[in-house]
This record gives sequence, structure tokens and C-alpha cells, in this order.
Amino acid sequence: MNLAKHDPETEMEMNMTPMIDVVFLLIIFFMIITDMTQQDLEDLTLPMAVHAVEDKPLPGENRPVVNIKFDGKTIVKSKVIYDEEQWGRDTSKLDLALSGMADRMKKEHLTEGDTSSPLVPADAILVRADESTPFKFVQTILTTCGQQHISIWKVQLAVSVPEEDK
Repeated sequence: MNLAKHDPETEMEMNMTPMIDVVFLLIIFFMIITDMTQQDLEDLTLPMAVHAVEDKPLPGENRPVVNIKFDGKTIVKSKVIYDEEQWGRDTSKLDLALSGMADRMKKEHLTEGDTSSPLVPADAILVRADESTPFKFVQTILTTCGQQHISIWKVQLAVSVPEEDK
């Protein structure tokens, strides 16, 4: 029995192609996932806040994000849903978008414990407005959220905090 013989001429090389393929697939996967987590956020200069709480949404939470540019364009998931300059005071696209958001949100009764009270969205929407956005555009969003067929009562406003000097 000759178990320990090692012949250098019959040495096998490992095929690296499948491992390289897997690495490239993982890189592509993480690039796509990273991009998708930020798709709701537009590039805005948020107003500064002295006292603010860090935004940490719960995993799996369905929190819609509404972005308002400095010129009043309201954007949700990279789509313009309201532009006063282009459509005037017609908020039908905004109504439709917010109504769809409200339909997808978890519901709870308006009055806790009262099953006869109407069901309204339990989660909050996040409104992100540029620091130079006139308040009338934020007010349009808030007014639309309060309409009877939408009834989004919980709204969070996004701000940034000054960086601490180190």
C-alpha cells in the first residue's frame, strides 16, 4: 500500500472561474440593494435643527417618503407628483399618490379601543423639504394628507443636525 506518494506531474490546479463568478454576483447584488435603499431620498439641503431625534425606521416599516424641492416640485420615488409651476393648483396627481400611500399603510382605529371609529393609517409619512422651500408647498402636502379619503394623521418632518466639532 503506497498512500503517501506525491507526483508533482499529476498535481491538479483549482478552477477559480466559479468563485470569481460568485464574487461578481455578490458585488452586483450589494450594489443594487444599496441603491434601492436610497431611492426614496432626493438630494435636498434640509433645514438645520438644534434638537432632533435620529431617524431610525423599524425594519419592514412601510414609511412613505415625500420630497419637496426648493421650487415646490413634490417627488415620490423619483416621480414628480405635484408641480405648481406646471399644473397650477391642480393637486389630482398628489391626491392620487397620497391616497395610494394611505391604502398601503397599516391601519388602526382613529380612537384607540373604539371599533366604531374610522380606520386610518397607523404609520407616519416622512416629508423632506429643502431649507429654501416656501412653506406653502409643505402646507399643500399637509392639507392633502388631512382629506377624508386619505386621512394620514401622522407626519414626520426631516431636518439635519449640525456636525459636532471634534
